[in-house]
Amino acid sequence: MADATDSVSSTTNAVEAPEAKSETKQSTAAAEPKRLWGDEVDDSSDEEPSASTASEDKVVSELNVGELRIEDEEKINTFLDEPEDSNVTAVTSDKTPYTSAKTFEDLNLSPELLKGIYVEMKFQKPSKIQAISLPMILTPPYKDLIAQAHNGSGKTTCFALGMLSRVDPKLKAPQALCICPTRELAIQNLQVVSKMATYTGISSECAVPEEFTASRSRAPVMTQIIIGTPGTIKKWMTIGKLSLRFMKILVFDEADHMLDADGFRDDSLRIMREIRKSSPHCQVLLFSATFSDSVRNFVTRIVEDYNQLFVKKEELSLDAVKQYKVYCPDELAKVMVIRDRIFELGENMGQTIIFTSTKLGASALHKALVELGYDVSTIQGGLDMSARDKIVKEFKDGLTQVLISTDVLARGFDQQQVNVVINYDLPKKHGMRLEPDYEVYLHRVGRAGRFGRKGAVFNLVTAAEKALMEKIEKHFGSQVMEVPPSNSEDDFKAALKAAGLL
Repeated sequence: MADATDSVSSTTNAVEAPEAKSETKQSTAAAEPKRLWGDEVDDSSDEEPSASTASEDKVVSELNVGELRIEDEEKINTFLDEPEDSNVTAVTSDKTPYTSAKTFEDLNLSPELLKGIYVEMKFQKPSKIQAISLPMILTPPYKDLIAQAHNGSGKTTCFALGMLSRVDPKLKAPQALCICPTRELAIQNLQVVSKMATYTGISSECAVPEEFTASRSRAPVMTQIIIGTPGTIKKWMTIGKLSLRFMKILVFDEADHMLDADGFRDDSLRIMREIRKSSPHCQVLLFSATFSDSVRNFVTRIVEDYNQLFVKKEELSLDAVKQYKVYCPDELAKVMVIRDRIFELGENMGQTIIFTSTKLGASALHKALVELGYDVSTIQGGLDMSARDKIVKEFKDGLTQVLISTDVLARGFDQQQVNVVINYDLPKKHGMRLEPDYEVYLHRVGRAGRFGRKGAVFNLVTAAEKALMEKIEKHFGSQVMEVPPSNSEDDFKAALKAAGLL
């Protein structure tokens, strides 16, 4: 069992930025095997490593820190704990010692910030991910960090504390920037940071599109922490409203999507390049529950000298959430399963999110459920911003119990009362009708059972989607239990009881 004297350290060559890579290609070969960050420790694969990736010039030694958990018998703050058998691994880039934090006091936080953690956030101890990652974030020389961990494990607290700790409250200028893929996630993160910063005097602001506010007419940004979407942040930079001269820390939340070629890669890279010009020593933090292989390879080429934190891929399926599949002959049968089985049996078990693949699909399902007498709300990217804000607020306030959503809320949306997720459509990769989007599936599942609570996911599968479901099961290495759609309700009762919801 690790104690406060345990440390994580190893040596490696720095990963070169794309511009400087050609000058340092002839680095000394290492005797030990080369691995990409996030590779599984116990893998015995004979697969040849690619010679084209800059990150493979790194030599790392690993420390399995799975036992860096709080020793107290009484489990405090358990809603932020990793699963008990979680295999968390840290890889560091040099000999800098990092001591795991058993308490928030171990992190040398300001008294004002500690007060916000205890009084406002009501945290008592760091979760496992926080205990390991926060020393990496807060210890000079403030190295970059790539962190992959379970949904609901406390990642937001990690980067929120990182930003708040690095900001100088006396300097009224932007010093920390957090970039998010959606308006909803940016607003949610701002609420966390604002609450945590209650006693610090540190200011924070959301940079998201506004319907009635002209960016050019606004005053220069003097807020110390900016959290927003890439388009608005890029616009503020372009028109000279957002200064980057004092930037100390840059965070990418849901980094896999922010740096995906099909996501926000171009905008994210432009923002990063501009910050490096003005603040070359700005620390970069990349957080996500998932990283695809292509994004993982790309990330290791754009961050220069980084530490890593990751959970083995097969452990990312959230054991706290029970997953089920229901084979349906057609879409009408899906609606009937929702009405007759899930809604009727689960009337008093918390809130439900139903995911569809398209805006039209979300609207059609909304119409069908309303005609059946159900009070549901629907959110999708085509709605105006004030409507989206209103729908999210009403759901978070518990005024609505069922929310139909496209994948605009699949990532990072945090509502602890959500116990049931329904995949009305299985997620598919953009433009690939027969290929599941495994990362989106995992993020959808992560909306239920937040912070280790119980939850259930029902995948409604037609014959056309059967191959998608089988690929998902194979990818995550687990068989999803089938619940017959037309038998007695006893099967659904048993499923909900197994999920801890009845």
